[in-house]
Amino acid sequence: MASIVVRPAARVHGRLTVPGDKSISHRYALLAALADGSSTISGYGPGADCAATLACLAALGVVIEGPHEAPDEHHDQRVVTIQGRGIGGLAPPAATLDAGNSGTTLRLLSGVLAGHPFDSVITGDRSLRQRPMRRIIEPLSRMGANLSADHDRPPIVIRGAALRGIDFTPPVASAQVKTAVLLAGLLATGETTVRERHPTRDHTERAFPVFGVEATRHAGAITVQGGRRLRGTSLTVPGDASSAAFWAAAAAALPHSDVTLDDVGLNPTRIGYLSLLERIGAQVELLGTTETGGEPRGSLRVRHGGNARLDLGPDDIPGIIDELPVLAALATHGGELRVTGAGELRHKESDRITALAAGLRGLGGRVDEMEDGFHVFGDRRLQGGTADAAGDHRLAMAFAIAALGGTHPSEIHNAEAVDISYPGFFDVLASISQG
Repeated sequence: MASIVVRPAARVHGRLTVPGDKSISHRYALLAALADGSSTISGYGPGADCAATLACLAALGVVIEGPHEAPDEHHDQRVVTIQGRGIGGLAPPAATLDAGNSGTTLRLLSGVLAGHPFDSVITGDRSLRQRPMRRIIEPLSRMGANLSADHDRPPIVIRGAALRGIDFTPPVASAQVKTAVLLAGLLATGETTVRERHPTRDHTERAFPVFGVEATRHAGAITVQGGRRLRGTSLTVPGDASSAAFWAAAAAALPHSDVTLDDVGLNPTRIGYLSLLERIGAQVELLGTTETGGEPRGSLRVRHGGNARLDLGPDDIPGIIDELPVLAALATHGGELRVTGAGELRHKESDRITALAAGLRGLGGRVDEMEDGFHVFGDRRLQGGTADAAGDHRLAMAFAIAALGGTHPSEIHNAEAVDISYPGFFDVLASISQG
């Protein structure tokens, strides 16, 4: 397995773009497959997770061209063309569908397949086969499908059926669960409503109108009407806000740093970390903001300004769940971060609480692990060392950002996990690191 050496840096500086948003790419591809007619998606995410969604759709009879590179004035755009099969038009797969490491692929596709009149099985890699499925099995079964998974873990067997709309409140805040139910609702009779106690990323609701489907939002609830036809369209995916967080955190961490990220997604449900960077002293600017396909986007400039203490609790977590590892890395640069109410981190690509704490300690940090969170003390400079990313792309990148502040080089094991969402991450890191 690949190991990468990350050397300390005095600062990071530069202007760059990040890969197309992973969450948005998944959703656009799935909706395009259910639409009537052809859709063209520019800026499609380059990682293995997004490729897994396309591979599963192809196995369900969807004709897909690309991804192929189409240079634009700013950077290369990965373009995918999808010939939609219409609502309920997917074909039975000839074999088990493989979602790889992608929990998004597995959960969202389960919602789609629940409304198709055939049996299918979805599995994934060893990491994905450890992730809980009850949270989608329960609502999709209530809608009329028959789903099962041994010990609540993949492979998941889906016996699709005629679905009926439900009114559902997920017990744990999850954009994946919300989207799985809403996608099933497109194939159901009547209305399907999902109610959220805490807001989660809203890319699905924003994408529905772009494909011609009305989604009604009211008082923390989203409702879709079943049986509506979707229409193919052309879309451009903005840069991934979660990928941008790593460069933003690096700039916030190191004195005299200045990084600008162009054409990045600025969806309010995804950039909660920016206000946290400002709270610890970073200078954050949003430039040239526009909106396409229902998604705000623009340039993001972050400069170092300080590194203070942060305390984050259950109400803060849903909007920054993916950014917690890099915020922990940032805290090792002289700040402090205490997180509670984040037990969901134990059910990601790894047990992110245990693996994060172990990795930061391996680099010389002081971290306390709690059942539902962690406490990072930035009261000592990292000495450098080794950290195991445990097959988790966000941990590999977070450890790299922490390692920039070490007194000696650090080695990150299983660093190839970055290919899940950000191929080329370490090349970009080297290009903007100085001193």
